[in-house]
Amino acid sequence: MQNATSDAMANAIRFLSLDTIVHAGEGHQGVPLGMAEIATALFARHLKFDAANPTWPDRDRFVLSNGHGSMLLYSLLYLTGYEKISLDQVKTFRELGSHCAGHPEIDPACGIEVTTGPLGQGIANAFGMAVAEAYLSARFGTELVDHHTYAFVGDGCLQEGVGQEMISLAGHLRLGKLILFWDDNKITDDGATALSISEDVAARFRAADWQVIELDGRDVDAVSAAITLAKQDPRPSLLACRTTIGRGIPRVQGQRGGHSARLYPEDAAAARELLGWTHAPFEIPADLLATWRAAGRRSKAEHAAWRARLAALSAADRAEFERVQAGELPAGWREVLLAYKQRAAADTEPKPKPGIFASAEINDLLVDVLPERIVGCADLEAPTSHKRSLAAFTAEDRAGAYVHCGVREHVMGAMATGIAAHGGAIPLAVTYLAFSDYERPAMRMAALMGLPVKFVFSHDSIGVGKNGPTHQPVEILAALRAMPNMLVMRPADAVEAAECWEVALEQRHTPASLIFARQALPTVRSHHSDDNLSRRGAYVLADADGGARAVTLLATGSEVAIALAARDLLRADGIPTAVVSMPCWALFDAQDADYRHAVLGADTVRVGVEAAMRFGWDQYLGSRGGFVGMTGFGASGPADQLYAHFGITPAAVAAEAKRHL
Repeated sequence: MQNATSDAMANAIRFLSLDTIVHAGEGHQGVPLGMAEIATALFARHLKFDAANPTWPDRDRFVLSNGHGSMLLYSLLYLTGYEKISLDQVKTFRELGSHCAGHPEIDPACGIEVTTGPLGQGIANAFGMAVAEAYLSARFGTELVDHHTYAFVGDGCLQEGVGQEMISLAGHLRLGKLILFWDDNKITDDGATALSISEDVAARFRAADWQVIELDGRDVDAVSAAITLAKQDPRPSLLACRTTIGRGIPRVQGQRGGHSARLYPEDAAAARELLGWTHAPFEIPADLLATWRAAGRRSKAEHAAWRARLAALSAADRAEFERVQAGELPAGWREVLLAYKQRAAADTEPKPKPGIFASAEINDLLVDVLPERIVGCADLEAPTSHKRSLAAFTAEDRAGAYVHCGVREHVMGAMATGIAAHGGAIPLAVTYLAFSDYERPAMRMAALMGLPVKFVFSHDSIGVGKNGPTHQPVEILAALRAMPNMLVMRPADAVEAAECWEVALEQRHTPASLIFARQALPTVRSHHSDDNLSRRGAYVLADADGGARAVTLLATGSEVAIALAARDLLRADGIPTAVVSMPCWALFDAQDADYRHAVLGADTVRVGVEAAMRFGWDQYLGSRGGFVGMTGFGASGPADQLYAHFGITPAAVAAEAKRHL
């Protein structure tokens, strides 16, 4: 049985959450009231953290995957003494600008590791954090990196498909420092879980080689004992905690209304009577608050010892560890890309290569320069080639930097986001562009959180040929370009590939989608420039000659070569034509108006060329604009035949330009 102090500590969480939700007029009380004892066991007895130093690199990571229960986290952060989460801040719950938003919004300085809300993303982020911990521990040793990742999860997290992908891959990799707490209350928003699920959830974990401990989540001591067992097992662990949703409120506990039904002062009063809580709203007795604050300082000695171990390292080793933790790039990385770009431009007899292979070559050149990179690939190593000299990250070898994700794009994307949120590593996620839809929730979360994940895509257009329309992502470029804070880059050749990689690696708060062709691409940049021309998003690749510019052809990726060939046809007809390569619209849009006007050309016919939908292009085409591209889905056939079939040819581009003259 739990002791009186533990019972009171759990009730401090429960009533602070309840009073705040009543005060706000809305919220989700099910999690904070139902998981209060679980949270007490974890935060007061096991979690390694220092509330006075929230970003200590070797802290345990805590993810509230069932993020609708955010008041549980905010209550814990206030009680344990996080400076930015004061009682006044808690009282602003769900108000504009509050640290205590409706769902947790990433802010490690406040104790919030990731943004959670879309169910399943949080536990998949936690998986990524566990991968990052294991990799960094192998690289720097357990004296510097030795911590656990804990996540609270609900039925929704486990019912979403990404949850099952996470369960499978985490079990395969035997990530023993990943520990989940399942809020097993038998209730979802619609009512009893029996309405929609009948399998043995714990058996799913056992089948995937997880340790599963089933226990009473309303007993602090039982939860604490289970955590101790979980930390001793080499497998990841699921603590299946039987709980009562909305526990303590007679009107809604154990019912669907316990999830998020509107609460009233009368509900708070009834809960006080039921649980014997005699204190006024927002009042935490001084002795009880002192007990919680002591829990927030419980790891201070451990933190101090860690700092001493860091200080005892050689200057070089300490600097390297601090560099990767700060997300700073090492000396020499840019020179690697510049040298590659010079070689690509100087090759007088370049052999066309698949666009994705240029990215693969660059990635391989960076292996020794950027050892903090972790590459995940969704069972597509042969056609994407981003493993090369990298070793695999496995249950036996945590030093490998290539994660074989299997056919699991959902969790691969969220894993990459979790790695970035953990810090100390640069994640790449590699797959086909058509499968970015599987990664889409993770990509959106990376953009929303401002995490510099590198999403690398191949097979970017109808150029995939005989794979057919299911693999020809004609609409996805437009969809990704619509995402805020996402750099979408489509290089035209190996030179632009190096430049786009450089821009992507420079980002500290913006993810990037690096999008490459499957088909072999000619080199369109044969004159070397130390300047990164792609950095401005678009630039004049070939200027008009023979008179004032009459036509501007705007193209991206594999279609830049088509635009250049169309320019030759127009020049032969005496029409001065410029070609503009546009690898990244967002970067171009950020340039000043004079630069944009100079690139696009004043009072010229403009024709966009892209083997994708027109959506979004008209902002650049003006009143005398045309477009050569796709108007529907693709087809199955050789790439060259498809380009001809859909009219994406130099002749078609030239004809479109003449039509608007």
